[in-house]
Amino acid sequence: MIKTDFGGCTSFVKETEYQEYLDKALVALDVLENETGAGNDFLGWKHLPTQTPESLIEECEAVRDSWKAKGVDLVVVIGIGGSYLGAKCAIEALSHSFARQLASKKDAPEVVFAGHNLSEEYIAELMDLMKERNVAAVVISKSGTTTEPAVAFRLVKQHIESRYGAKEAAERIVAVTDAHKGALKSLSTQEGYKTFVIEDNVGGRFSVLTPVGILPVVLAGFDMRTMLKGAAEMEEATAVKGKDNPAVQYAAMRNLLYSKGKKVEILVSYNPKLQYLGEWWKQLFGESEGKDGKGIFPASVSFTTDLHSMGQYIQDGERMLMETVVTVEKSNRSVTISDDPQNLDGLNFLTGKHVEECNAMAELGTKLAHIDGGVPQLSVSIEKIDEYNLGALFYFFEKSCGISAYILGVNPFNQPGVEAYKKNMFALLNKPGYETQTQALHERLGK
Repeated sequence: MIKTDFGGCTSFVKETEYQEYLDKALVALDVLENETGAGNDFLGWKHLPTQTPESLIEECEAVRDSWKAKGVDLVVVIGIGGSYLGAKCAIEALSHSFARQLASKKDAPEVVFAGHNLSEEYIAELMDLMKERNVAAVVISKSGTTTEPAVAFRLVKQHIESRYGAKEAAERIVAVTDAHKGALKSLSTQEGYKTFVIEDNVGGRFSVLTPVGILPVVLAGFDMRTMLKGAAEMEEATAVKGKDNPAVQYAAMRNLLYSKGKKVEILVSYNPKLQYLGEWWKQLFGESEGKDGKGIFPASVSFTTDLHSMGQYIQDGERMLMETVVTVEKSNRSVTISDDPQNLDGLNFLTGKHVEECNAMAELGTKLAHIDGGVPQLSVSIEKIDEYNLGALFYFFEKSCGISAYILGVNPFNQPGVEAYKKNMFALLNKPGYETQTQALHERLGK
């Protein structure tokens, strides 16, 4: 289970101030639990861990088994934002770091992602890969018209149809989309694709425990039931209306620090497997809180790697930073440092120690240094990296985010700001209906 520790903040805040913000967080929790706040029609994520039916997991496993029988060894998952980040985070965290380089036969297909950028080189190189592999695809979009995934899906779909024929392609493409409407739903009905539903009351960045995340995780060979179990226990723990609620504590402390000028929160991990946890977390908090001229700016780093690039700024730069460190208490593997008779590197004092002990001491030493340098540190710890703990982390941050945004006084579940770039992009690409905007933008750009 997740543990929180805010001892790294005590020199920056007073206990009375923290208690005041705990009270604010409990009021925000009531708003969230009673569904009386802004955006309350997007709270379907709250009970996903305990209300996801076994039949959904079985349906995902049926797709897995069907594709396995066809020899599929590459699954292209197409989506952007919340439609890929959660699945990418889980698969990266649970996979062997060098799975692609290992020659041993894999029981599950390789899962790769597309539709999260508009890079022509990326798409071309994906096509190179697909030509060499036995391919199936999952396309994730409520509408089917979001530009980045729609472009990627058009190209992936054409490749699969050209290679396998339209009838077989219908068995190699699965859509995760709206239950009733949208271009992707219409196409799925027309072509006979297997579909999974994204419910209207779950926004993209809160969708990791829906088929958006469940299907890719199952296809990659991981245990979704255990992930949901970890999330379910966190659902129960974070519903408690008391000051021991870890989500209440985290939301309270980060907002208190924000009130004291700590405008940037860095999510820190000391295990490279959690790099994409930072990417998922940034979208969750950035889209939920960054509005109305408010919000803590979310950033992420991977230590100790980034101590050799960002460490200088964190230690000595402008003092608007706070850190949230995700600590992993136990390594899943064991490697000890050997003795070297020459000892030219001077490291024989580490002989017999586990590499993870060095990592832990680096974490502790960095904590002390950064606190001394004026950076408060919040700690969130898990026992180890596995499905159970990832499920708990996903739900913990989702619940904390809802509470935190309500403390801040913003709607956690809309994202009005993301439409501005789309309108400009459509106008510059000469999309029909945007002629007036096209002319105005060309005038602004001097073209």
